[in-house]
Amino acid sequence: MVERQEQASSDAVLTRIGQGVLLHHAGDREEARGRFLALWAEIGEDGDPLHRCTLAHYMADTQDDPADELAWDLRALLAAQELTGDRRAEGAPAARALYPSLHLNLAADYAKLDHREAARDHLHHARTAAGALGRDSYGDGVRSAIQRLARRLGEDGPGPLPGGPPRQRS
Repeated sequence: MVERQEQASSDAVLTRIGQGVLLHHAGDREEARGRFLALWAEIGEDGDPLHRCTLAHYMADTQDDPADELAWDLRALLAAQELTGDRRAEGAPAARALYPSLHLNLAADYAKLDHREAARDHLHHARTAAGALGRDSYGDGVRSAIQRLARRLGEDGPGPLPGGPPRQRS
């Protein structure tokens, strides 16, 4: 019974994060940011790492200041690292699938702040982690974004990304 309640609570948090994402994608950035901040206060710094990772990942997108965006993306990565640790093994596969996007976002943040070496470092991590991505539209999109940022940073890269080139669209 307790496990069912925890699952329902977890689903409710992820649903609320999803609602904030929908607001942001619909153009209501301020409302999304406000809801995310309220949810962050509820979850807390010691809350479920999957919730913190997911929320911080999307919260970063609502920031106006690149330094604030970087801070939220760093929180997301730290929470993902907790998920892949021994004490949270059940969340490890979900976190590994997030690493390419998390590192890509950090690379883009550092590029905006003109910290090119840090940007290249996280771009390398994104490329390395891209093998965890599926052969689907999400994976294809992240791999394409990695390649675009590499070109922007003047890097040709080490060849095709793990998982292969994006599928050809018909």
